[in-house]
Amino acid sequence: MSSGIWQRGKEEEGVYGFLIEDIRKEVTRASKLKCCICKKTGASIGCVAPRCKRSYHFPCGLQRECIFQFTGNFASFCWNHRPVQIITSNNYRDSLPCTICLEFIEPIPTYSILRSPCCKNAWFHRDCLQVQAINAGVFFFRCTICNNSDIFQEEMLRMGIHIPEKDASWELEENAYQELLQHYEHCDVRRCRCKEGRDYNVPDSKWEIKRCQCCGSRGTHLACSSLQSWEQNWECLECRGILYNSGDFQKAKKHTLPNTNVGITDCLLEESSPKLPRQSPGAQRKDLLRQGSKFRRDISTLIIELGFQIKKKTKRLFINKANIWNSALDGFRNQNFNPSYTIEIAYVNENDHFGKEQPGSKQEFLSLLMQQLENSPLFEGSLSKNLSLNSQALKENLYYEAGKMLAISLVHGGPSPGFFSKTLFNCLVYGPESTQPILDDVSDFDVAQIIIRINTAATMTDLNSLINEYYNYLELIGCLRLITSLSDKYMLAKDILVYHVIKRVQAPFESFKQGLKTLGVLEKIQTYPEAFCNIFCHKPENLSTKILSDLFTVHTLSDVQALGFWNSYLQAVEDGKSTVTMEDILIFATGCSSIPPAGFKPTPSIECLHMDFPVGNKCNNCLALPITSTYKEFQENMDFAIKNTLRLEKEENSHFIGH
Repeated sequence: MSSGIWQRGKEEEGVYGFLIEDIRKEVTRASKLKCCICKKTGASIGCVAPRCKRSYHFPCGLQRECIFQFTGNFASFCWNHRPVQIITSNNYRDSLPCTICLEFIEPIPTYSILRSPCCKNAWFHRDCLQVQAINAGVFFFRCTICNNSDIFQEEMLRMGIHIPEKDASWELEENAYQELLQHYEHCDVRRCRCKEGRDYNVPDSKWEIKRCQCCGSRGTHLACSSLQSWEQNWECLECRGILYNSGDFQKAKKHTLPNTNVGITDCLLEESSPKLPRQSPGAQRKDLLRQGSKFRRDISTLIIELGFQIKKKTKRLFINKANIWNSALDGFRNQNFNPSYTIEIAYVNENDHFGKEQPGSKQEFLSLLMQQLENSPLFEGSLSKNLSLNSQALKENLYYEAGKMLAISLVHGGPSPGFFSKTLFNCLVYGPESTQPILDDVSDFDVAQIIIRINTAATMTDLNSLINEYYNYLELIGCLRLITSLSDKYMLAKDILVYHVIKRVQAPFESFKQGLKTLGVLEKIQTYPEAFCNIFCHKPENLSTKILSDLFTVHTLSDVQALGFWNSYLQAVEDGKSTVTMEDILIFATGCSSIPPAGFKPTPSIECLHMDFPVGNKCNNCLALPITSTYKEFQENMDFAIKNTLRLEKEENSHFIGH
């Protein structure tokens, strides 16, 4: 970048063509020049604008927002003469997302904000563009919207973006595409019959894994789908649905089921084949036409499928249990965090000057995080919540982070949200333009009263009076309309409802939606809305004695009497004869108040130890029962330990709930 030196030699001479004697002369020249920014000598770079005498160091120039062009003669421009992007007219009233990091920015061209020359609605942070350019290199650096490279690179070079002449970083990574050389070997049918597990594969046997002939990304043991040989065609559920819906299903070869005693409902496909109806032909045809490729799927299977993305490489998150929200934000925003890495939790205490770490339960952390998300100011409403309009949260990009948190929680085995309104869920699945909100979605009492009063207006005089009364409000939200008959009141009320519930929160919704795309969660929700609606819009079913008895397994030889006390204790808790609840027991042992959609990992277990009080190991989902001589003592010790442990934990975290 130095102004008084040129590449007079060949590339292999001197330092990349800069001759040693020329470098020494430039050092001597620069030693006499003072930087106009830091006032120290050695300012070898000068602004190329005519009559401008400013000189500066390269780091000082960056700090003062000078522009350095990494092309041609490598010109440099000071902050007064740097090139600018000319925008003929600014039609953007609201913030727009940077198309790389998705944070909202003001669409005004400045040093830090750049616009694509080929796509008028594409805006970027300068820092985001520079990072992308370094990673992509000259061969892959292009507009993120239209993929144009020539016009885009020319403009970015003019605006001072350095585009290195190298291959993309992902192309240079050793074994970057190694996984593409691996065959998919996993049985994905709902009920795998192989005792050795879903990954067991023995060629030339009934336990050989056959991949889907269409996508190759799903598999089945030959025996699990009643296939007689490798040569038989097999399509996974999604591909079969697409083929059927497109009219090409008839072309696919059929395989016949063997004459066994296994019924169609016991067939190990996730759903019955459209060729093997479980309903009457007419009813099933209507059902298939209605669903298209969106077959009914079990939610746990869908979550487990999303979990296939998780790699064995681990990322440790350091979490302050007294400040779960900010700890999670810091961890998820860390540039080294990858949502597809296996998450490990280490609890830290900021008041502990020794910096001790304690291993933590991932499911407990995700459960606490979802509680704080539900009670955060990002949502409004009592039980069924919608997005709120919080300008500070929008500015800090918290809606995006909230969607990202929710997606990560689901894929990594966290609890179901259960607090979405049907309106918010339908907006995510079908789009805001196809969703009609209801009065229950309005949490603002004053707005709800306006809608009710307009809906119940008995005469045109009453209706016009209400319009006059709320004229300024209706004008502000753009809902003023010409009223010609009393029935127009319903359209007016509908306009107010749509504005308040949907249009008002359009920016938060788009940001939240982008965050929910993490790990492909939003796409999965939109493909199987019926399965996801239950866990997004409804709380999990109440725990019962049977559910907990089936949930906890006995892994070690335990005291028979203690196990009997355990079963009696569960029944007493369910009957209300104890001071704790079923949810308290589950929290004590696992850190979660409900069973996650994908289940617990590892499976909750029980053991009996010679101690007076129970111990819950949340990292292993293990509950150690006390050994007592009487049931009364057993119940008292269980109640005391569980109640007081949860009370202490709640007191530690309560002042941050609702952050």
